[in-house]
Amino acid sequence: MQKRISTSADLALHGAPPAMPAPVHVGRPNVTNRENFLWHVDDILDRNWLTNNGPKVCELEQRLADYLGVRHCIAMCNGTIALEIAIRATGMTGEVILPSYTFVATAHAVSWQGLRPLFADIRLQDHCIDPEAVRRAITPQTTGIVATHLWGGTCDVDALQDIADEHGLKLVFDAAHAFGCSHGGQRVGSFGNAEVFSFHATKFFNSIEGGAVTTNDDALAEKIRLMRNFGFAGVDKVIHPGTNGKMTEINAAMGLANLDSLTEVMDTNKARYAAYRAALDPIPGLRLAEINTREERNHQYVVLIVEDSFAQSRDTLLAALTAENILARKYFWPGCHRMEPYATQQPDAGQALPITEALSEQVIVLPTGPTLPMETIGVVRDVCRVLAFGNAAQPRHPGRAQRKNVA
Repeated sequence: MQKRISTSADLALHGAPPAMPAPVHVGRPNVTNRENFLWHVDDILDRNWLTNNGPKVCELEQRLADYLGVRHCIAMCNGTIALEIAIRATGMTGEVILPSYTFVATAHAVSWQGLRPLFADIRLQDHCIDPEAVRRAITPQTTGIVATHLWGGTCDVDALQDIADEHGLKLVFDAAHAFGCSHGGQRVGSFGNAEVFSFHATKFFNSIEGGAVTTNDDALAEKIRLMRNFGFAGVDKVIHPGTNGKMTEINAAMGLANLDSLTEVMDTNKARYAAYRAALDPIPGLRLAEINTREERNHQYVVLIVEDSFAQSRDTLLAALTAENILARKYFWPGCHRMEPYATQQPDAGQALPITEALSEQVIVLPTGPTLPMETIGVVRDVCRVLAFGNAAQPRHPGRAQRKNVA
């Protein structure tokens, strides 16, 4: 039974037992149809075909292409390799513009290809890359844009495409957060030159580990398929430089099983989000990031913004939740531009990223998903309420000026 948290003395941060008996993580794997998965595994073992573009991978690619409404879906071993191959296949060179407010793999995928990342700021309304910041960042050496769809929302796709067309730039979207989501009523997957998905175990749709590149460009799709498999165009026939980015049959089996349960997972995520909103809305200084209800959203992330009017700092709140065994995370902190090697290579990058810097100090991502114990939401509410009201008389940042609240 969930403990009642009504005063500071009830907080595990102050020595009380934690509310949750075991750690509750931001993301846990969604495995909704074990019997279906095991049926696929038996079929794989009976065929004795484990990898190398097997029938399960081909089936998954076709079903994903149909679901996303694209001509080509090329399955990969993971989302990072998929992004690296997409960047290389589109022919980006020199400098590539991307947000700093993203998982560091986005920046690494650019850097790993020997390209120079140029970090652009984000917009407050969706936390995605700001098209005007992209425009300001363009130099004669810029050849591409890698834009990240965040939190199940989408970038300003149309504005970014206009900029790419105007300047002759390649446009790739990191869509790791956006599987099943829409922009302008159209599912993510067919925007830009290509879009890249992650099917990591903790994603809304997972294949244990995996990813995919989607595109409507026939020539680009063919190049990506070659690059995924060492450049082989047939037995002993290599016609293009390549690497090993292939998805295994076991990964495809999990993907096929989970693809049958997307609606169930999405509905559960929506219910968790609604419960969080009901619990947190009455608490001054806390709010959830807005979700565009006119579009399809997977509700994979519950993003809490801790404003300056809240009695305690974001990090104090995070520590209190962690002590209760609720392992919330401060995505995306501190921003790619403050991680290596980018902090050393571009020490002044933060001067052009005021919204990125401020927002990264305000966000907490809360646990959600089908495996989330519902009492977690009550614990989060109680901890926030106690910190907001029970400690309201204490100075939030003793001896320090308040940072600007941009969100």
